This record gives sequence, structure tokens and C-alpha cells, in this order.
Amino acid sequence: MYSVPQSSSRFGERRVVIRSTNLDLPSPPESAATAAMEVEHKAYARVGLLGNPSDVYGGRAVSFAVAGLWATVRLRPSDELLVQPHPRHDLVAFPSLTALVERLDGGGYYGGVRLLLAICKVFHNHCKRNDIALEDKNFTLSYDTNIPRQAGLSGSSAIVCATLSCLLDFYNVRDKIRVEVRPNLILDAEKELGIVAGLQDRVAQVYGGLVYMDFSQEHMDKLGYGMYTPLDINLLPPLYLIYAENPSDSGKVHSSVRQRWLDGDEFIISSMKEVAQQAYDGHNALLQKNYTDLARLMNRNFDLRRQMFGDDALGALNIKMVEVARSVGAASKFTGSGGAVVALCPDGDVQAELLKKACQEAGFVVELIEVAPSVLTKEELASLSDRH
Repeated sequence: MYSVPQSSSRFGERRVVIRSTNLDLPSPPESAATAAMEVEHKAYARVGLLGNPSDVYGGRAVSFAVAGLWATVRLRPSDELLVQPHPRHDLVAFPSLTALVERLDGGGYYGGVRLLLAICKVFHNHCKRNDIALEDKNFTLSYDTNIPRQAGLSGSSAIVCATLSCLLDFYNVRDKIRVEVRPNLILDAEKELGIVAGLQDRVAQVYGGLVYMDFSQEHMDKLGYGMYTPLDINLLPPLYLIYAENPSDSGKVHSSVRQRWLDGDEFIISSMKEVAQQAYDGHNALLQKNYTDLARLMNRNFDLRRQMFGDDALGALNIKMVEVARSVGAASKFTGSGGAVVALCPDGDVQAELLKKACQEAGFVVELIEVAPSVLTKEELASLSDRH
């Protein structure tokens, strides 16, 4: 039987405890050499500060990684290739039919195993197409995560990103797959599973820290990826994450907007261009630490999203989180497609206290965000500088 992980905060590390009443499954003994070959990587949740969802439409974005929320993937050598199900996220045994339905209602039908399988396939095929030789050896993959499901924080892509990092190191090909290409591989893995998304989330998780991204068609056609610029995380003001304990499904937000854009809908096209421009302007506002402008751009970003997608697609609970923040004068917008909100208090600490009080009275959780630093190695950062 499995126990449910407990945590006092979503920014705290969660431990999964496995208890078995009729099975004893000790870990196989590992030699010193095997232990030395083990690889473990962490990828963080992502907050879209400005520009989303224009990344899907040749736009721009500013995003950053959140230090307290992550997915961890562990890879160790083994005789057979094994992808281990997670004891909580990949449950197939339940005490009752009611428990099964409650699990599906709260977490959906899919766990993380399919994500690990998909990136393994995409990684293998990419290496084959590009004549990157892979040593003939097997491994066992396992994962854990404390990123809330369906909260618009890119929990799925974090699992894929961490897995890709493990594969790069296990096969010693990190120097053969460019940093800029890795977000494409993560997105391709998710496309394999029918997940609708853009490159923004994957760039933020591959790079870590704070990143300005330009997905203009010129760059995408010429390079196959956008222009990604890491920024100093100290440019950011204090920001707050607001979320509900039972968030909506972020995957429902895209609705008919994509088709309208493809059909040449003038309102959608002009609105997406304005959203992209907000990321460009926000990048400049950050460089100048002009947080009044940043707050205005954040609010406008959400307002345009609401006009394009409509309240039914965004969901009443998600809209309420934004409105509660704005009720005390804070700027607010979705972190992604819904389920969580990022807020900025341009008037400082007093306003931040009002924000906390308003969120608590409304039944929402509010946390000061700690931004994760860049996860790239010195060599990888140097390779980016050489190409810019």
C-alpha cells in the first residue's frame, strides 16, 4: 500500500514513503562503479512573466524558473532498460472504485511514465538522424516531483527536461546536442503524447534562471529555434505565486484561438502581436528596473488573454485569483495557461501584506517566489555567448 506524501508547503520538498504489507522489495545491491555512473538531474517549474501565449504564434516571452518546485529524475545503469512507475503519480492499484475515481478527478489519467518513454524515443531518434553515436548500454529511470498538477507551472515538461539531462550525461553527448536545440526535443516528446504547448516553458527549464525569448518566424525558419537570452535574476522585483488547492486543467485554455489565428482572424493576430510586444517592452523594463511599467505590462498581458480566450475557457476560479490580487492594486497574470497566478506589488511591502490577507480570505495560497539560478554549465553558457 502507498502512503500519500505530506508537505506543509508546495515550496518544501516532498518525500514519498512506500509501505508494502505483503511484499519486500529491497533495492538491488550496487557496486561502487555503478553508483559512480548514476545520474540525477532536477528541472524547475516555470513562471511565464510576460508574452505568453505568443510563443506559440511566433512571438516573444520572458520567463523564469521557480526554485522551490521541481521534478527530479534519476538514471542508473542496469542490465535491462527499465522505466519505473512512480508510487503515487502512476498508481494502478486502489482500495476501492471510489478511490480510483477520486484519484482521476484530482490528477487526471496520466502519470509520468509516458513522459519518460516519449523523451527516450525522441532522444534516440534525434541522435540517429544526426549521426550521434550512443554506447550500447541500458539503464533504469525513476522520477519524483513536487510541482502541482494542472497548475500551469509546466510540471510535465519539467519531468521530460530532467530526463533529457540524464540521458545527455549517461551517454556523454552533452556537447553534441546544442543547448538551443534541447527545448525542441522536449516539445517533440510532448507532441508525441498529444500535449499542446509552445517552446517557452521548455526554454525556461533547459536554461533555468530568467530568460528573454524571441520566437520570430525569421529565427525559427533560419535556425529551427528562437533567440534565447539569459538575464540576471536580480533584475526581478519580489514576485508572488498565487494558486488554488484544486486548480483547473491548464490544457483547456487554448480553446479555438489557434484555429482563429490560422484562419487569419484580425483580432487574434493583432492581439498576439501586442502580447509579444509586451515581452519586448518588459525585457527593457527589467533592464531598467522600471517595475511600474512591468506591472502595467503584466496586467495588459492578462487582459488581452482574457479577451482572446473568453471567460469560459479561462475558468471562474482562475479569473478570481487575478481579480483578488488586483483588488489590492497588485499586478497579476497567469503563470501559464491557468491554475496559478504571478503577482507584483509595485507599492512595496505594505501592499504585499494586503495581497497576502486578500488571498487568504479568498481561500488561495500565496507564496513569495524564489527564482532558481541558471542550470547551465560554464561551458554551455560560454557556447551561448560565442553564438550571440
